[in-house]
Amino acid sequence: MIIRIMGEGQYRAPDAIIEDLNAIDNRIVELVEKGDREGFRNELLRMVSLVRERCEPLEASEIVKSDLILPPSDLTFEEARGIFRGQGLIED
Repeated sequence: MIIRIMGEGQYRAPDAIIEDLNAIDNRIVELVEKGDREGFRNELLRMVSLVRERCEPLEASEIVKSDLILPPSDLTFEEARGIFRGQGLIED
């Protein structure tokens, strides 16, 4: 799976990471619905960090279609309301 972090680049992700990302994604949806800005910020940073730490960055010259696009780590809470709703970024 190829994951893009907006404004940062693409990563080749092992299949095992998808379940972890989905769990974080679902928590972010709940936090946004509750209006928990601090919790949202912490989980978003956790999601982006997980990709940075456990996935292999692709070379900038390698252009591949992304299977999943994550928002940047500086996404505002207001922007998150339009993204993290329903099933979030990753559909179960």
